[in-house]
Amino acid sequence: MTTHPGAHDSRLWSRSQTGAGVVDGGPQVRLRNWFERPYDDAIAAARTCYSPRVIDAHEVTDRQRRNIGPLTFQGGHHTVYQHATFEFSLSGISRQLVWCFLHAFPFYNTEQQSQRYVRLDEACAHVPPALHGAARAYYQDAVTQAWDSYRELTTRLVPVTRGILHDLWHLDRRKNEAFGKNVAKEAEKKAIETARYVIPIACHTAMVYTVSGLVLHRLRRMAGACDVPDEARDVVERMLAEVERVDPAFFSEVGDPALPDDAILENELAPAGMGDAAALAAFDASLEGRSARLVDWGARAPRVVADAVRGVLGRADLTDADALALALDPAKNPYRLETLNVSTHAPLMRALDHAHYTFRKKLSHSADSQDQRHRMVAGSRPLLSRNVPAAVDVIEPALIRDDPACHALFTEAVEAAWDARARLLGLGVSPQHALYVLPNAVAVRFEESGSLLHLLHKWTMRTCLNAQREIWDASMDEIEQVRAVHPELMHHVGPPCFVRDGLARPRCTEGTHFCGVPVWRTFPDIQRRI
Repeated sequence: MTTHPGAHDSRLWSRSQTGAGVVDGGPQVRLRNWFERPYDDAIAAARTCYSPRVIDAHEVTDRQRRNIGPLTFQGGHHTVYQHATFEFSLSGISRQLVWCFLHAFPFYNTEQQSQRYVRLDEACAHVPPALHGAARAYYQDAVTQAWDSYRELTTRLVPVTRGILHDLWHLDRRKNEAFGKNVAKEAEKKAIETARYVIPIACHTAMVYTVSGLVLHRLRRMAGACDVPDEARDVVERMLAEVERVDPAFFSEVGDPALPDDAILENELAPAGMGDAAALAAFDASLEGRSARLVDWGARAPRVVADAVRGVLGRADLTDADALALALDPAKNPYRLETLNVSTHAPLMRALDHAHYTFRKKLSHSADSQDQRHRMVAGSRPLLSRNVPAAVDVIEPALIRDDPACHALFTEAVEAAWDARARLLGLGVSPQHALYVLPNAVAVRFEESGSLLHLLHKWTMRTCLNAQREIWDASMDEIEQVRAVHPELMHHVGPPCFVRDGLARPRCTEGTHFCGVPVWRTFPDIQRRI
């Protein structure tokens, strides 16, 4: 690893972590909140279906626990297990586990530690317990080298981001010292947001994670059906143990055990290995230079939505244009001005669910971790253990690419990550474990579909200039292409300041985090610099 001048600037780093090793105390799982009697609640809910009144949990008998529970579960009547909710504190888990398993489906809620705003001072990362001897030492060395690159890249990027913000916010015209300090803080945030692309996907994260009892049953069953089955099974077993501590019956009386490896369909159909470089190149060519390309849509979507609006309101007199305006124009539909997303609760706006779009996309692991949080816009994300090629395959942020020193450091870091993966595989390490050393920048290719109802919320949030740059670029790609095929549906699509301009105050909903750019004046014609 080449050492660059100023790599450990004391203004950014309290001490160098070079050679300090990897901090990994294993996953920490704690049940924070729960229902008092979750299993009895489920049985009581089942009894209520056949009762003239609501049955309470304290009325459930031992016989009903033994009989009604298995009967409902085995019969597929699983909604009774959805009433109980479990709120966990999770830490010491990898970003890869979160991306490929804990966030890979719609039915959860989570608040996760942000790599955009939290500086990663220590090399805290998952180290697979199965690694021993030379393989373990080499894995840890690869992780610490990646952290060294992160620190050096952050230090390199701070003057770059500071210069852009200085120019963007006309700092030379301002005499406010406090504002200058805020710019310095913002410059560091933008620097770590970009430098994190070289951090390995083994990096630890922490979160509050809330799921229903039904989802927890599903997680137990499917823990092996992901790229990191060992870590997933370990974490899920710890979650189950926490629940069993407060209600042993919830999993002992009903439920199916985890699927064994030989029952995981994906293992049979596609053994882990290197990605097909030619197939990945063909995918990239099909994008035609975009990060997101529209590949399918309902040809009659505007008319179908207009018909649905007329049907909801009982207004056969409405023209197509008038019907669409009632659903989409914030001047006629005040639901569009709500910061609370009420669209699925508004009969009128549910008409937008009939317009559907499919995109082919390529994002970094880091950006897609944010994109997948829009859970109602479903993506068929790849098993990376089957799709990452032997050669370096990454998304390089524009801030890095446009600065020669940062580009050189980034290139060195991602090449080192791929070399580490190859060496680990050569030492006999399984693909699922070797995968962890790859960086956040690793490219992820997939198809993603959603209705206009849910895409509208995503585009509102992710076309704001405070959105992560990569997901902003993809969102702008998406709305441009949908506008080309269905312009009548896209007149009022954009960030909150654009939607609310002249109709609601505050215009910008970001408060003190206002980007400083009057986007509403020219959107979608906006040039983003940082």
